[in-house]
Amino acid sequence: MATFSRTVTVDWSGPIMEGKGIAKAGTGAFNLPVTFPSRVGEPAGTTSPEELVAAAHASCYAMALNATLGRKGGAASRTVITATVTADKGDAGIKLTTSKLHVAAEG
Repeated sequence: MATFSRTVTVDWSGPIMEGKGIAKAGTGAFNLPVTFPSRVGEPAGTTSPEELVAAAHASCYAMALNATLGRKGGAASRTVITATVTADKGDAGIKLTTSKLHVAAEG
């Protein structure tokens, strides 16, 4: 098994409620704005750790599903995977509670 690493750096300025950051992929694939108010409220064009977890879950599942189909001699012309991550905000902080996938395949 090959080992590999991926890196994201967040450059944050300011206090939690007024501050903002940029999540930067080490590959240069994205630079995404992040703020705490948009994390727990309306996104307002920014992303959140939870949304990035959902993106990782959906894309990983899509690749695993299509790899499995290929190994079994099958193929889908198109797969659409939607991940919905739910989190609770409590006194101890924010905790992910579920990550649900909706899977659709054609062909």
